[in-house]
Amino acid sequence: MDQLIIANRPFRSRLMVGTGKFASNLEMAETIAASGAEIVTVALRRVNIDDSHDDLLNHIDRDKYLLLPNTSGARDADEAIRLARLARAAGCEPWVKLEVTPDPYYLLPDPIETLKATEVLVKDGFTVLPYINADPVLAKHLQEAGAATVMPLGAPIGTNKGIKTRDNIAIIIEQASVPVVVDAGLGAPSHAAEAMEMGADAVMVNTAISVAGDTRMMAAAFAQAVMAGRQAYLAGLGQEQHQASASSPLTGFLRD
Repeated sequence: MDQLIIANRPFRSRLMVGTGKFASNLEMAETIAASGAEIVTVALRRVNIDDSHDDLLNHIDRDKYLLLPNTSGARDADEAIRLARLARAAGCEPWVKLEVTPDPYYLLPDPIETLKATEVLVKDGFTVLPYINADPVLAKHLQEAGAATVMPLGAPIGTNKGIKTRDNIAIIIEQASVPVVVDAGLGAPSHAAEAMEMGADAVMVNTAISVAGDTRMMAAAFAQAVMAGRQAYLAGLGQEQHQASASSPLTGFLRD
């Protein structure tokens, strides 16, 4: 089976999903199930990790899913490190989706603070999945610092614009020694398939699913797109040509 391996841990699904923007926690739980995802992110600022009765957390079966706390809202490395440590102290596995976004308008990640937080958290025993701009140089530094993945954005969070950073993501994939997860901006299943066809190891989707008219159907559509894109990549895509190339021979017709 073609599994996704992160920090020596295997996953069948290459689709990661979030928990934000759903109309209800019940809808969220049903949508996650429809997605087939095994990694589910939750913003630490939205839940009370210490409260076992927190309604959102009660809708996520931790025996079935890896609950991946994220540090969304952290403005610098210190805030992100503190949030990660609080989650671990409250009983979460020492995995963290590292987000450091000081700009509240575009929510673009701070590369310097992200690298700084990664270095500290890796030494502290965390499996770190950092969200980054599609910067190949930064991706290499993060890998050297011990990041378990790199998660370059396709477009700013929640914009649904698709892969606007395609060329840089292609370089990151080419140079990667850890899984590459395209995160943010994917607004349609076709965007997810495109990322997988490029050779990305996984994709992370939240907004495109949670704001859909039928979130469960959209989650299933993304799951199918991810599988199709992965299969196409493994099969080997044909190269683009500058001129037409007939799929059938141009000689040997009946009249010849």
